[in-house]
Amino acid sequence: MDRVYICSCFGITEQQVRQHADSGACTPRQIASACKAGTDCGSCVRRIQAILGRGACPRRELADQGEPVLTNLEDAA
Repeated sequence: MDRVYICSCFGITEQQVRQHADSGACTPRQIASACKAGTDCGSCVRRIQAILGRGACPRRELADQGEPVLTNLEDAA
């Protein structure tokens, strides 16, 4: 399996960023809160933005209202 590293500083892969996005992270800041990607040198922030921009945010309405979006999905189900 090929691993595409998005964040070299913390060893975060594209797959990990996508998993956090699928769990509700809609912004690079929320990705950073989830896994630290983008918090050191910052060179990966544009790549994270590109990944997030490719799919719909499952909880965009909550984010727009200022509600927490990084909740446990099992609790919400």
